[in-house]
Amino acid sequence: MSLCPNRPGAITRKDAWAVCHFIEQDINVCLCQSYAKNRGLYGERVGAFTVVCKDADEAKKVESQLKILICSMYSNPPINGARIASPVLNSPDLRKQWLQEVKGMAHRIISMRTQMVSNFKQEGSSHNWQHTTEQIGMFCLTGLNPEQVEQLTKECSVYMTKDGRISVAGVTSGNVGYLAHAIHQVTSDFPDERKQRPPPCRPLLL
Repeated sequence: MSLCPNRPGAITRKDAWAVCHFIEQDINVCLCQSYAKNRGLYGERVGAFTVVCKDADEAKKVESQLKILICSMYSNPPINGARIASPVLNSPDLRKQWLQEVKGMAHRIISMRTQMVSNFKQEGSSHNWQHTTEQIGMFCLTGLNPEQVEQLTKECSVYMTKDGRISVAGVTSGNVGYLAHAIHQVTSDFPDERKQRPPPCRPLLL
């Protein structure tokens, strides 16, 4: 089944746009996907490696080369994760429940992105935070530089990677206001715009 909207049996997905774009431009791709997070199988990795080929003959050649690589690396992949996922995907009721839960998770993350931008505006931030809602997925590149990230950690007890990436899954309705307030402090262009920070309920690990 194709992920690209212009192909038969397609599934329209926003996060598949990049893959579809390459394929529509006749650029064959190698795609590595992990399904572990969506199924909570962090310790039992589940995923797929897909190679798009121009025809059946090329596909056969690629398959033979992949088998050689696989044999030298691990011979047979772990099957535990697949056996856990299989009953869910093959049961209409369980599959429906799982899809609803995934949809709920995605909508919550989208909501947190929207609330972050709303709180930035309430703080009086003059920066353009449009990228926060334009990005997709559980991670968000805030645009903060390493110096701002360090300041955020020392002054506000907000912890993130040095490149300014945060896990939106760690943002909640209870801490999004404080997070936006803290980020505004370290990104404000004018010192007099910075407000005294309220004490955090607990350190934010993002």
